[in-house]
Amino acid sequence: MIISRTPFRISLAGGGSDLPEYYRTEPGCVTAFTINKYMYITVNARFDHSLRVGYSKMEIVDTVDELQHPLVKAALKYVGIIHGLEITSMADIPGQTGIGSSASFLVGLLNALYAFKGVHASADRLAREACEIEMDILKEPVGKQDQYMAAFGGLRHLEFNSDETVYASPIVCSAKTRDELIRHLQLYYTGVSRPAASVLTEQKAQTNANRQLLDEMVNQGREIRDILHRGTRLSSIGEILHRGWELKRQLAHNVSNLGIDDCYDRAIKAGALGGKILGAGGGGFLLVFVEWQNQPIVRESLSDMKPIQFSFEQQGSRIIYVSD
Repeated sequence: MIISRTPFRISLAGGGSDLPEYYRTEPGCVTAFTINKYMYITVNARFDHSLRVGYSKMEIVDTVDELQHPLVKAALKYVGIIHGLEITSMADIPGQTGIGSSASFLVGLLNALYAFKGVHASADRLAREACEIEMDILKEPVGKQDQYMAAFGGLRHLEFNSDETVYASPIVCSAKTRDELIRHLQLYYTGVSRPAASVLTEQKAQTNANRQLLDEMVNQGREIRDILHRGTRLSSIGEILHRGWELKRQLAHNVSNLGIDDCYDRAIKAGALGGKILGAGGGGFLLVFVEWQNQPIVRESLSDMKPIQFSFEQQGSRIIYVSD
């Protein structure tokens, strides 16, 4: 039996520039970090040649082509395991909420499948192959940031290049600065989950029309990286997030809605400096940047939402258990 553990991520700025429609023209970048909320994947040999896959539902099939779960089906074919396996998944946070759950699932699954075969897969390999499966094989309208953050983990500045390479550079800052960033952030569940594809499909189609907006969002990713490098005036990150919120809402009509707007406005009035909807938008998690003295007031203003406590995770996808 093999068990992998893969973190979820929080993206601060630059989202949208990891789509090929943008970075094939000019480099994109995202500044993000992983948190101590995880996707767990278990892979175990079955007694017979069938495949058993457990997620929100259960599949037991004789051949890989009969599987309905697209990521599992594609990953098994990619790695070359087509029978005699049991796969289960568990997550600390529900899917379709903007924290990169599908990428964490796929990266963790690839990691576990390779370990089952006795192969060590590097973080770069896991990220590249997860991107290939989602973007090229399954033709999902996704970018690259989630796969790279899931595989590498930590606090990173990702750069997306026109030749399809990705630089997943760690942001060099003190532990004090990193911890100070985390202490300024509050995370709330909107109660709404949604497929990212419903937002990303429109966003991809509008990339050229939105290029000026995306250029500014890319610069924001670099600004946040530089602030963390310096370790001073972290409050300006809140102001950058607020501007990013204004820009992101213009990328597609369903990035936000009246309910999300109301929650965000309440947080700002209570003292938050800025924030954003994680992922493509339309639901999921609301992240807000709040100075310490205003955090109780902001928390009270969003008392109808579920707060999520989190901390920083340094590592990416890991194999945490291998049976004899």
